[in-house]
Amino acid sequence: MTLALTGDVGVDALMERLADADALPTDSHAEVYEDVHRGLRDTLTALDSRPGPPAPGPPTGPGRADPAT
Repeated sequence: MTLALTGDVGVDALMERLADADALPTDSHAEVYEDVHRGLRDTLTALDSRPGPPAPGPPTGPGRADPAT
């Protein structure tokens, strides 16, 4: 099975592991699925813990009131 790359090395490795399940006996699939699910969940959790970009400031420019005046 060929999977499209996501651009995230960790996610791509997990997807490759998932594709490898095809070659395993059926009774081993649950372990692979649980492992991949755990890895994807951990990746999403890590994204939530990263600081985001700073909030934008108040709008400025023509036609906008300058709050400093």
